[in-house]
Amino acid sequence: MTAPAGSHPDHRAPSDCPVCGDHLVVTRLGCGSCGTELAGIFAPCEFCALSAAELDMLRVFLAARGNLRELEKHLGVSYPTARARFTELLQRMGLIEPEPVPEPPTRPSRDEILAEVASGALTPAEATKLLA
Repeated sequence: MTAPAGSHPDHRAPSDCPVCGDHLVVTRLGCGSCGTELAGIFAPCEFCALSAAELDMLRVFLAARGNLRELEKHLGVSYPTARARFTELLQRMGLIEPEPVPEPPTRPSRDEILAEVASGALTPAEATKLLA
């Protein structure tokens, strides 16, 4: 496939609007060889928004037939890091939902602590530490 005149094969089309941040849609396609153009609204390419490094990681994973150990070797990272990066890639592509961020534990209120002392679940010394 020949790149259109004046284009650079390493330049990637943006996937998000620089003004409002919403996703851009492809509305025009052109042939670099004969100049033919098509206008309309075309389905987005889920791979086009990936960075070169993400595409490389996906190619390695596919060439290794889904072997994360091969991806680990290619990236030069630990297995858990390779798995985390691949999970991030799947999330970016919309293939899996992002994992919810756990909320920090809440501190029990004074009344809850006193109720636990009254029920015998906490000793007065433990309650004193929690209330300090």
